[in-house]
Amino acid sequence: MSDTRTDQVLLEHLGECIERIREYTGGYDRTRFDGSRMVQDAVVRNLQILAESTQRLGEPLKATEPDIPWRAIAGFRNVLAHDYLGLDTAVIWSVVERDLPELASAIERMSAAAARLSE
Repeated sequence: MSDTRTDQVLLEHLGECIERIREYTGGYDRTRFDGSRMVQDAVVRNLQILAESTQRLGEPLKATEPDIPWRAIAGFRNVLAHDYLGLDTAVIWSVVERDLPELASAIERMSAAAARLSE
């Protein structure tokens, strides 16, 4: 599979993770999120998958979105994977509320760019 095709598959996968997180947290506020371990687990798992997948995106594609903190996302993945006993739901909720919309927009732009390159 070409690098562009691999990136397209990964971008689609990232979009699916974001959509799942939105589905799980739709209608939730911080208090309700804090009260649902099931939703917390589902969100954390999808954030972990999302962060892992961003590490596999091609560097040229990531360079098209320099405002996205790619290294911080990778570091966050390590926290999610290895410090699960110390996860702070306030941090997780902040990522969902503040950071995910910006990343979703970047993923959409990157998907459009990757599609143009594959034509």
